[in-house]
Amino acid sequence: MRRLVLGAAGLAVAIAVAGTTYAVAATKAQNAPAAAAVAAAPATFAHPGVFVSRAQLDFVRGKVQAGAQPWKAAYDQMLGSRYASLSRTPKPRAIVECGSYSNPNNGCTDEREDALAAYTLSLAWYITRDSRYATRAIAIMDAWSATIKDHTNSNAPLQTGWAGSSWPRAAEIIRYTYPSWPNQARFGTMLRTVYLPKLINGSSSNGNWELSMMEAAIGISVFLEDRTSWDKAMAKFRARVPAYLYVTADGALPKGIGSIDTRTEIINYWQGQSTFVDGLSQETCRDFTHTGYGISAISHIAETTRIQGQDVYPEIADRLRHALGFHSKYQLGEGVPGWLCGGKLTLGLGPVTEVGYNALHNRMGIAMSNTQRLTEQSRPAGSNNLFVAWETLTHADNPA
Repeated sequence: MRRLVLGAAGLAVAIAVAGTTYAVAATKAQNAPAAAAVAAAPATFAHPGVFVSRAQLDFVRGKVQAGAQPWKAAYDQMLGSRYASLSRTPKPRAIVECGSYSNPNNGCTDEREDALAAYTLSLAWYITRDSRYATRAIAIMDAWSATIKDHTNSNAPLQTGWAGSSWPRAAEIIRYTYPSWPNQARFGTMLRTVYLPKLINGSSSNGNWELSMMEAAIGISVFLEDRTSWDKAMAKFRARVPAYLYVTADGALPKGIGSIDTRTEIINYWQGQSTFVDGLSQETCRDFTHTGYGISAISHIAETTRIQGQDVYPEIADRLRHALGFHSKYQLGEGVPGWLCGGKLTLGLGPVTEVGYNALHNRMGIAMSNTQRLTEQSRPAGSNNLFVAWETLTHADNPA
């Protein structure tokens, strides 16, 4: 299976380098034999292996120590944020209650931001080797693992996905690069009993929900070395991506998801949009912010699969590069045609382009002029205060 997938990736690069339209190669990769789409979990998981690998971290550390840009500016931005504070006091709750748009907000912001802080502090530890950052990250993770029992109310699955995406990133770095974490087993139990059950069966809501939930489920599966959960989450991811990002190879309509399969149902699900073009998202006509959540989660999952030796970028490259380019173009200010969302877009894509741009443009050789412009002018990319943080630092021009 890996030979087939890597072969498709190699073909994509070769065609791009030769100057031929990349869509041909990406479509071939996208339509690779079904065996590639049903691969079982890795026989051996790589650690640290959620979103960032040791090789990627070493690359970043070297760049920051050398004062190279844009990494040094990104590092300074991170270290100056509230998430890197060595005096941060965690605010765990036994029950985190999150209604629609976090109303009510009983622990929702606290949980997400403590999880982001744990990840931020773990990055600071790795780059500086200052143990104070590691011990503060551990204190935050220990406080939550000793306390939380459940997530409730209507936004519970999404909240679990957002916080659950950040926790395993932090935990992987600390567990595999810092010498002492006595309560790591308790933290793993928290992920298995509080988070994973809320995530693993997915969601029938807008696509950004299930994609964020699968990002968390896959990251947790790596930390727990849970192959069954990995397989289930990856199956949902592979079904959701083509139901979230459209390419013309899909036909006249986007792919359906679940019971949403008639023309009327699909158009309603796609926010009333009835004209479909390469790169359109199921939530484009809702707003770019939620679309950015979905694109970001797709990129994050692809990074983790690549670290784990099961690179899905060749499968999703055509969809992801079109989606990034399409939304970057309008985020940069291009006029909105009348056929698109009634001629009106709600912008605000967020700091979500760096990972996909690095993977597709720098590693795979795909020309992405609009995405490149937006990415470079937005550096250093900060945090969306939900589940995205410091991606210029971790992924800008990172070849690892």
